[in-house]
Amino acid sequence: MRAARLISLVLLLQNRGAATGPELAAELEVTERTVARDVQALAEAGVPVYAERGRNGGYRLLGGYRTRLTGLHRAEAEALLLAGIPGPAAEMGLTEAVGSARRKISAALAPGHRDAPDRVARRFHLDAPGWFRETETPPLLPELADAVWQDRAVRATYRRRDREVHREIEPHGLVLKAGAWYLAGRCGGRFLVYRVDRFRSVEVGGPFERDAEFALPEFWARRGAEFERALLRAEITVRIAPDALAALHAQVGGPAAADARAAAGEPDEQGWVTTTLPVESLEVAQAQLLGLGARVQVLAPAELAERMARTAAELTELYRSADQRYPVVSSGAPASTTSAM
Repeated sequence: MRAARLISLVLLLQNRGAATGPELAAELEVTERTVARDVQALAEAGVPVYAERGRNGGYRLLGGYRTRLTGLHRAEAEALLLAGIPGPAAEMGLTEAVGSARRKISAALAPGHRDAPDRVARRFHLDAPGWFRETETPPLLPELADAVWQDRAVRATYRRRDREVHREIEPHGLVLKAGAWYLAGRCGGRFLVYRVDRFRSVEVGGPFERDAEFALPEFWARRGAEFERALLRAEITVRIAPDALAALHAQVGGPAAADARAAAGEPDEQGWVTTTLPVESLEVAQAQLLGLGARVQVLAPAELAERMARTAAELTELYRSADQRYPVVSSGAPASTTSAM
């Protein structure tokens, strides 16, 4: 355990150049005293690590020192191989690079662990697109991916809803969401999101200075939440059963469901709660709430409550008349199936 921690400490200093005691302690999940003891042990073993005193002090490796430790544990190699997602990598034009990386990881493993690539391929697969969707790789994705890798600006023609526009973009990252590719880029001093399949032309230009504070995961999470909330332009009041409230996110999305749970009042005698639910529109709300059946009741606005009642009456009449004209023939034989999903 300590040997692995000492190796991690050396690699951290090698990659960062310098780090403070608190930084190393947080990274390695130990105390600062343990870090100090580990540094002393490394120095005694001949690793040229030293401490700098003062306000900006910390731990450093002697300039130019590089460890030759190349061994990987099986779990570490398998985690790295999982990061090399074949499908998206191929779409970005990185098939050869991913293959080369996998071969190098295999070569770095001890002989008894070199089946790691095959173990991962047999056990894990990413199928990014949603069900019932045919997806095509955007033709300009490789050019944009290359611009992202090389920190090069692009001059692009982009199709908006009603027209084509010309933009100069500094691409900072690519995101694959439910089978669709998106580009996060700085344009006119602001970070915006572009659908890659809407680019009509891309001309890669010169280098740009990347924003050192830009973090793609945090940016994407923030923009995704902002986008979902921007769609919620109306509110309705509902009375809803406990199990339906717990499953509400599957019907209306995370932000709306979270707001509804936060606004829920005290349960009534049946355990139902009354709450305010943000929705995109009354039409969308009707379609979403029908999926909850009789586990939700619309209280306001009256227009939506009337729509729900009218639909319920129409469904009742449909099945009552259908039962008379097309009687259901029951069968004791179980229905066959070809899927466990």
